Amino acid sequence: MSKVTWKPGTFLYPLPAAMVSCGTMEKSNIITVAWTGILNTNPATVYISVRPTRYSYNLIKESGEFVINLTTKKLAKATDWCGVKTGAKVDKFKEMKLHKEKANFVDAPMIKESPVSVECKVRKIQKLGSHDMFIADVLAINADDRYINEKGAFDISKCDLISYVNGHYYTLGNKIGKFGFSVQKKKKKL
Repeated sequence: MSKVTWKPGTFLYPLPAAMVSCGTMEKSNIITVAWTGILNTNPATVYISVRPTRYSYNLIKESGEFVINLTTKKLAKATDWCGVKTGAKVDKFKEMKLHKEKANFVDAPMIKESPVSVECKVRKIQKLGSHDMFIADVLAINADDRYINEKGAFDISKCDLISYVNGHYYTLGNKIGKFGFSVQKKKKKL
């Protein structure tokens, strides 16, 4: 097998397809991002990267807050639509029939239909070029109780989450292992 070399670009996939809600309960918007992820465990730190020309950019910059809402197969159309349309001209919550839910620690609304909403407070804005990265502390994770199992753990496999890969959306496949499974000792049979 041989590899073909291409010019530098963004080809690190899959990425989460997330709807980021920002603003306030009264004046809110949703921006779809795939440039998002985890930066640190303790303190819990995440990022989103947003073009300064996007309507949501100034809402986030001025408030210093946002909510990352994970998306599902059922939310795929809304996820795409919120990434294509501008909040300067349309009310994305209204048009996509999404419901605002009051967050616990930020003024930005959560998206009720999302299985997981992560409340974030901007710590730093890093200018990168085409995008600015909002580095943020996680203030709270809000999980839909429909996905909490009998042991009180969140069962993410029931959410039907989607990812973004090179201009396309995909549902996630079957679990094939867990962290550490490659070195886990087999249980002895009694």
